[in-house]
Amino acid sequence: MLPQCSFLSEVSRALQIAGALRKRGVQVVFASRGGTYAHLIGEAGYPVRRLDPAASPETEQRFLQAILSMGPFTSRDFYTNDELRTAVDAEVALLREESPDLVVTGFTLSAYVSTKVARVPLATDHAGSFVPPVLARGLCPIPVNPPDDLARLPKPVQRFLANRVPALLKGPVKQLNRHARERGVEPLAGLMGMMCGDLTLVTELPEILDLPSDELQAPRRFRSWGPRVTTTYRFTGPLFARLEIPVPPEVDAFLDGSQRVVYVAPTSVDESFLRTLVLGARGSGVRVLVAAGPHDINDLATDDVLVTGVLPNHLVMPRVDAAVIMGGQGSVQTAMASGTPFIGLPYHGEQELNVAVAERLGMAIRMKPADAHTPALSNALRSLLTDPDYATAARRAAAVYAPVDGAELAAQAIIDWLDSRTHRQAAPVA
Repeated sequence: MLPQCSFLSEVSRALQIAGALRKRGVQVVFASRGGTYAHLIGEAGYPVRRLDPAASPETEQRFLQAILSMGPFTSRDFYTNDELRTAVDAEVALLREESPDLVVTGFTLSAYVSTKVARVPLATDHAGSFVPPVLARGLCPIPVNPPDDLARLPKPVQRFLANRVPALLKGPVKQLNRHARERGVEPLAGLMGMMCGDLTLVTELPEILDLPSDELQAPRRFRSWGPRVTTTYRFTGPLFARLEIPVPPEVDAFLDGSQRVVYVAPTSVDESFLRTLVLGARGSGVRVLVAAGPHDINDLATDDVLVTGVLPNHLVMPRVDAAVIMGGQGSVQTAMASGTPFIGLPYHGEQELNVAVAERLGMAIRMKPADAHTPALSNALRSLLTDPDYATAARRAAAVYAPVDGAELAAQAIIDWLDSRTHRQAAPVA
């Protein structure tokens, strides 16, 4: 397991998959360069092999800015060249020592080079539903937050480009490909190659995404979209954070049911934007609970605004009346499983898709992040809180998710894929 520990969603997915694999007798090894949420792995009882170079707040911020910069015409490097070279060397050394059957990663991009050098197959879970079969079906929405160069185009053109442009983007993989060529291994074709592994876990349900399983599992149709030639796609159902930490007493008291509460729980945002979201939520006239993560915004705390750190969202979301999130699939699915309507503020295509799925179900409002600086956020929250149709739709979504164990399905997909690979390698040559 090689999660990107700068992101809570990546760590939580890895922990759930690891737990399900262990139950089935599979040996699991975690490795990490560290990061904001790396401590959760050790707290869950897993030893962690530490890799060089160690992550720092500066490297995490640079990585986040590179993600936010991905677009049709521009893209920043995710690492310095020395950082990437050292990371690949450390991963290759570990893989040669451990000789694993499979590496599972969540946007640890150096793994795309190191696994090829070490000749170990790669499984990915970080793309969520943002994969070639989904884009080929045209399921990405007209973006509410399009790049400036695209915003002036007609809406149908914007929708077409939202689904086709990701497969054409080469900028995000340029740095990885320079290092791949240095090592003499196959480069990535483009952005979609960075979203897929040899096994790509699509962490959603076909009926929620509106894409049949047989259409997802027809990889030959999507090779021109940029994934690995060997990519296998499997639906594995929702997979969101279920952190084994208690709800703090002060949060439990704040959620006593006496008043309506909006939960502000964005991840991977800077402090100034988080402050904007808190003020916008407060403008809706209800109490506000804030999962501030690493940011110090305690000066915003009042009797009606409670600021906390990392919370077990799967226990908190069912107890609030509405949420404000960015649009990562983990946060969206937590809201859906909890039956909680929400405002989604997507920055990029993957988040646009996640929020649009819930929006189509009738339980969410998708907004441009820049609109959080206007009264639009407060007004949208009032709509969520006063129109019962949003809550009804959210309860319907929760009922669909309720019987599904995404971690178990992901573990089974991994085991089935490994078994099929073993059988293929053992088959006699005609």
